[in-house]
Amino acid sequence: MRRRALLACIVATPVLETMMSEAADAATDLDNTVYLDLESGRVTIQLLPDIAPLHVARVKQLCRDKFYDGTPFHRVIEGFMAQGGDPTGTGTGGSKYPNIPAEFSKVRKFLRGTVGAARSQSPDSANSQFYIMFAPAPFLDGQYTIWGQVTSGMELVDKIKRGEPVRNPDRIVHMQVASDVKN
Repeated sequence: MRRRALLACIVATPVLETMMSEAADAATDLDNTVYLDLESGRVTIQLLPDIAPLHVARVKQLCRDKFYDGTPFHRVIEGFMAQGGDPTGTGTGGSKYPNIPAEFSKVRKFLRGTVGAARSQSPDSANSQFYIMFAPAPFLDGQYTIWGQVTSGMELVDKIKRGEPVRNPDRIVHMQVASDVKN
């Protein structure tokens, strides 16, 4: 019995090391990590360039332009999601850049903490607005672009004021690409 247990440990060790290495790589990929700072603290979002490269590039561009700083969470629905990224706070605004074509994933699902691109009825109308899911929403799967996943600070997202529209909404204090942070 001891030989089998020892053999299992020897075989499992490389697999475990690979999994730990992949997790460490994701945690240290600062160029594909965004810090979304709220008055209550920091939310960390892992970007998903392998799923939505155009959307990830746009988010990084807008972060570097300081576009998101001061924008409100204008539509926040209990049990569903918190939507922001519109400088007008009306749900109709966007950036100066052209809209982005859809990058729907057949593999990735809308779960708690998933970050998706908000858009109009046209699949190719995403621009700057995004939402963070409070709960799974399978009806969005394959219909909207997923570009990120909250990896820490979801408890802060849970505290964002609700409303449609939100009166005196919570705002993004600062949103930046982690690799741009100066120590």
